[in-house]
Amino acid sequence: MAPSPTPPATAPAVTKVPLPAGVITGLPTSEQVLAWTVDDGSDSEVVRLYIEFARTSGTRLTFFLNGSYPGWSEHAKLLRPLVASGQVQLGNHTWSHAALTSLSDAGVVAELQRNHDFIVSTFGVDPRPYYRPPYGYRDARTDAAAASIGYTSPTMWYGSLADSEHRPEQEILGLAGEWFLPAHVVIGHLNFLPVTRVFPQLEQLITDRGLTTVTLNDIFRS
Repeated sequence: MAPSPTPPATAPAVTKVPLPAGVITGLPTSEQVLAWTVDDGSDSEVVRLYIEFARTSGTRLTFFLNGSYPGWSEHAKLLRPLVASGQVQLGNHTWSHAALTSLSDAGVVAELQRNHDFIVSTFGVDPRPYYRPPYGYRDARTDAAAASIGYTSPTMWYGSLADSEHRPEQEILGLAGEWFLPAHVVIGHLNFLPVTRVFPQLEQLITDRGLTTVTLNDIFRS
């Protein structure tokens, strides 16, 4: 069977807004946009299937990746064109999914810098200023350490698919129904297969609600 064609990765016609200072939890806009963000990457096959979903559907995603997981290197060739086109944005989630509040300032910088260097060397893009602290663990001290190397926008969320652990497909769909709403930043994970089995339903939900998926770069003006 021939592979499905890749839809054109045209940037959505949305009005950019200034990047707010500090923590991001939602999108400060009245437009019908959704930021679907996806973390980690502990399962290489889930990484591949998410990339294939983006490629065949045209859905715009932001991946907050941990470079220590091998799937990002294994599937880099597949992902690079989507990153280059801007359809998929990459953000920094630390190298090894470290709890930043448990680290020294130097440890925070080391985790982010190692992952930064991996993203730049593997995909040719600079993910700054966006980073997501693993587990959402952050405070003023860790924010300052991250900002010292250009990561000034800790990116949290306003809604979750709660699939950092194994979760049945119907629960994921129920959470998407609750949180796939205008101006929301929703977090998912590239760790377990069930979400990949409901991609068509998630895509249909976005269509039915008249939402446009956006990356952070699509909506924020630095």
